[in-house]
Amino acid sequence: MNTLALGPQWLNSDYLITTFGLIGVLLIVFAESGLLIGFFLPGDSLLFTTGLMVTTNKIDKPLWLVCVLVVLAAVLGDQAGYLFGRKVGPSLFTRPDSRLFKQENVEKAHAFFEKHGPKSLILARFVPIVRTFTPIIAGVSRMQYRSFIVFNVIGGTMWGAGVTLLGAALGNVEFVHKNIEAILVGIVLLSVIPVAIEFLRARAKAKKAPAAAPTDPTEPPARAPQGRGRHAKR
Repeated sequence: MNTLALGPQWLNSDYLITTFGLIGVLLIVFAESGLLIGFFLPGDSLLFTTGLMVTTNKIDKPLWLVCVLVVLAAVLGDQAGYLFGRKVGPSLFTRPDSRLFKQENVEKAHAFFEKHGPKSLILARFVPIVRTFTPIIAGVSRMQYRSFIVFNVIGGTMWGAGVTLLGAALGNVEFVHKNIEAILVGIVLLSVIPVAIEFLRARAKAKKAPAAAPTDPTEPPARAPQGRGRHAKR
C-alpha cells in the first residue's frame, strides 16, 4: 500500500509503520502523548493506518492486542507528561523558544486546559499539538492525581483504540483501499481544523485589542459625570 507522503518521508505513516513496525507506532504514540519533542508527530493518521494495516495483515498481530498496546502507550505518554509538568512547574512558561519548542504552544494548551478543565485531557487527544502539551499543563497546575488518571485512561482509550478501530473497520471497505491517499489527507485536514480555528480566534482578539486601547495614552481619563440621583452629593 503506497500512501501519499504528507511532508517529509519520515513523517509519513506508511513509511514509519513499514520501517519500524508496531514498536515504532507505540514509541511515536508515547512521545506525542506527553513529550515536548513529540508534538509534530503524525498521531491520527498513524493510528488510522495502523488499524488499516492490521486488517490487510501487514501488521501480524491481533487487532485487540494492537489496541491494548496503543492505549497503554498513550496513557503512559500522558503520565510522563504530567510528571514532567509537576517537576518543571511554572518555569515552563518562561522557557525560551527553540527549534522544537514554542512558547505559544504552551499558552494554547494552558488556555485549552483552563477552558475545559479535567475533561480537556479527553478533548485534547483529538487536537494535534494541544494533546502533547495538555498533560504537561495538568502537571504544572497540580491537577489532583486521581482525577488525572481517570481522564487520562478515558482519553487514551477513546483516541488510541477509537482511531485504530476506525482504520480497521474502514480497511474492509473497498472504497477505502482505492482512495486511501485522499482519506489520509482528509484525516490530517480534520485534525488541523481545531488548531486553525483557535489561531483565527487569537488573531481576531489581537486585532480587537489595539482598537480598545485609548488613542492618546497621555490624555487623562475623562471624569465621570456627576449624577443627580438620590446618592448624588448635594
